Amino acid sequence: MEDNKRNAGSKGKTFPLPPKKNSKKTSWKKWVSIIWIGLIAVVLGISGLFFAVSQGFLGEMPDVKELENPDIYVASEIISSDGVLLGKFEKEKTQPITYKDLPPFLIYALQAKEDERFKEHSGIDLRSILRAVRYGGDRGGGSTITQQLAKLLFTKEPSKNPIKRIIQKLKEWSVAVSLEKRYTKEEIITLYFNKFDFTYNANGIEMASKIYFNKSTSQLTLPEAAMFVAMLEAPIANNPMRNPERAKRRRDVVLAQMLETGYIDQTTYDKATSSAVKTDYQPIKNISDDYSAYYKFYLKKEIDTYLKDYEKQTGKKLNLYKDGLKIYITLDSKMQKYAEQSIREHLTDLQKRFDAEQRGRKNRPFYYLTNTQVNSVMLQAMKRTGRYKQLKAAGISEDSIMMEFHKPIKTSRFTWAGEEEVEMSPWDSIRYHKQIAQAGLMSMVPGTGEIKAWVGGIDWQHFQYDHIKQGKRQVGSTFKPFVYATAIMKLGMTPCSTVSNGTYDHNGWHVPGRGGMLTLKDGLAHSQNPIAARLIEMTGVDAVIQTARDLGVTEEIPRNNTIALGSSDITIFEMLGAYSTFANYGNHNKPEMIWRIEDANGRVIKEVNVEPKEVMNPLYAYTMIELMKGVAQYGTASGELGRRGISKAVEIAAKTGTTQNNSDGWFMGITPKLATGAWVGWEDRATHFLGTGEGQGAKMALPIWAIYMKKVWADKTLGISPDDKFSKPSDWKDGCSGLKGIGGGYGDDGGLQTMDEIKNPRPVDRTPKNNSDKKEENVNENLHSSDEVDFNK
Repeated sequence: MEDNKRNAGSKGKTFPLPPKKNSKKTSWKKWVSIIWIGLIAVVLGISGLFFAVSQGFLGEMPDVKELENPDIYVASEIISSDGVLLGKFEKEKTQPITYKDLPPFLIYALQAKEDERFKEHSGIDLRSILRAVRYGGDRGGGSTITQQLAKLLFTKEPSKNPIKRIIQKLKEWSVAVSLEKRYTKEEIITLYFNKFDFTYNANGIEMASKIYFNKSTSQLTLPEAAMFVAMLEAPIANNPMRNPERAKRRRDVVLAQMLETGYIDQTTYDKATSSAVKTDYQPIKNISDDYSAYYKFYLKKEIDTYLKDYEKQTGKKLNLYKDGLKIYITLDSKMQKYAEQSIREHLTDLQKRFDAEQRGRKNRPFYYLTNTQVNSVMLQAMKRTGRYKQLKAAGISEDSIMMEFHKPIKTSRFTWAGEEEVEMSPWDSIRYHKQIAQAGLMSMVPGTGEIKAWVGGIDWQHFQYDHIKQGKRQVGSTFKPFVYATAIMKLGMTPCSTVSNGTYDHNGWHVPGRGGMLTLKDGLAHSQNPIAARLIEMTGVDAVIQTARDLGVTEEIPRNNTIALGSSDITIFEMLGAYSTFANYGNHNKPEMIWRIEDANGRVIKEVNVEPKEVMNPLYAYTMIELMKGVAQYGTASGELGRRGISKAVEIAAKTGTTQNNSDGWFMGITPKLATGAWVGWEDRATHFLGTGEGQGAKMALPIWAIYMKKVWADKTLGISPDDKFSKPSDWKDGCSGLKGIGGGYGDDGGLQTMDEIKNPRPVDRTPKNNSDKKEENVNENLHSSDEVDFNK
């Protein structure tokens, strides 16, 4: 015992330690635990992530149920004011086919190229994903056919943001799993082929077969089927119409994979790869008709606004493309047809005259541009094309894109004789279409605001730009009535008030004149620029802008005096709405196309009620009608109206307009029951007639109006007659004294220029100041008109 105590108390002595455990055994168990915990965490994490994605926690998820029973979708109908079905809002032009219509080797090619284990997985193929990660996509991607369908239906363009792209991919996986649960493998393949866009308006495999090979899908040969599967990878880069050599190489890759996977034998492979890529191009136009597409473009925007308001009010969401809405619009089917015919009749002739002027010109169709400027215009146009945007999105370099645009391909181009199939480069096609004259026409009832005709362009297939509401062009002298109206309201002037027509110089602004004094009516009738320049100086530019605003013009108007001669860019839509105010006793109606929208059961969703806004005294408004009558009776419009067989006895309040370098031609014509505005020009302002003789509004736009109105007058069912008269206010006296007591008189003394003096004006200096002034003088009977002006002076 003493020994034990002694030992315990001795320095350096300790109790014995417990035996050591096997360190290797402990380490192994520890790592097994970590791996299991890690695997469980990964599984739980992925499951949680999928749950979050599927429930929309990482962004709204598409409703896969929307794909069920697609045949029950009912297109919304567009019904005219005279009860005619004008068109429908429906999904893209396509011809869906069933699985039995797909030739076996088309299905084999798809599986061999895109998804070998398609029959085995449930939407996601982990082996393919791991292979894609390991080889960086060099041996194929990781997306299954089902994932590609999910992307096609819901994701569309992949995001360039890596985080957002990851979320997109997760959504695709989630949707792919949902699709696999909802559809059979056969249905998924059928949906994929029916939904894929093969370009050239080839939506779906059946349309593609007809457009590229002029046959149905069931008649496709093995090489043709392989060609389409190669296009699934890159519909533009592998397109047989655009890149036949590359298309053949990628087609042969598909055939090689079919051989490797055992779908075809060596003999079949050799025969298929030895065949050349041959197409039989048969273009099919979009579902929208050439002209109706323009008003449908605007109409859809208006309807979308009303449907959003309806959803806010009721909580019910309606789909324009599947809920069978009835859209009752104010357009008249016959007037719409007459408007379309009028544009075609006139522009067919106008285009011939323009082409004759351009024949042999190196810089056709541009004037006053250097080669560098022309190239800049062309580059901008190229970058606006869908072809450029698709190539850019595919990561193709600018140099390669430029090479693509200079490579001849089979394409269609617009002609007034009908679409023409040619072989030319996209670059040359752009330049060709820039020389085609464009036009827009809108017609409305001044008293109600109802739009009766809307032609926003000449051919939607080739020119998808609306010149009624979307396009803003320099308005030229059609702005002058706003200046005159301001002078009448603010200064108490009358149609007989006189203003100097001498050359106007003020603060560096030089407006050539012809001397003498003119009444307001004659000044407007002959569109004399010095008159308008002096009037805006007297009224002030702010007052004129306010008048335009009161009349419904919302576009930007520069705060300088040049607006008196039309330097502003304004739409036909707003210009016609403003002019209609004069014919509606000074009450402005916003032009409206929609009358009523009903759901499939006839319940009213929206009823549009136009509320007139009084903006000027009826006497002022009628005074403007009297002023503008002079334009048609003896002014800038009289000669062409006479040549078109329209009598001076017809009451027409009108105004012509021609802009700088003849880039835009306008004609606004108001009759008692119908106001109509027409514009003609080209895509670029550097494209125009050289001389004002051909390029003025009276020659470019007025003929469309005249042809249209003669058709309208000839149709007695429309109730619009050339014998209609404007209603005068009850207190109207005459053109000169009718305004007495409202705003006083101004400048009613003598000095009025005689008609002989107008037709034989004193000589003025016409030496060109720069290239933009080198234009022919107006050599018709309207020699005294100064409708066109250089705003830079």
